[in-house]
Amino acid sequence: MMENLKDAQQKVEETKTRLNSVLVDEVTADGKLKITLTANREIKAISIGDELLADTEELEDYLIIALNKAIEKATKINETEMALAAKSGMPNIPGMDMFKY
Repeated sequence: MMENLKDAQQKVEETKTRLNSVLVDEVTADGKLKITLTANREIKAISIGDELLADTEELEDYLIIALNKAIEKATKINETEMALAAKSGMPNIPGMDMFKY
């Protein structure tokens, strides 16, 4: 049992490391803003169209919307992958499915 827990912990750590290389892109519908972040929710790049630079308020609105969407996508990937990694080392006990994915 302890060996299974150690294996599960190692798989979780490996998954965290791997998720640093999984990139998530969010582009606004009109293409004026693009955000790239890792599945661990670390921002890697933000590309802003010139037309947004002239209007601070519009830029802020775009950033909030795009960042929230990108973070939501990354979170879903992260939670699914982490649950799979953790579940792989846990004993199969009927009715005790703690890791939904």
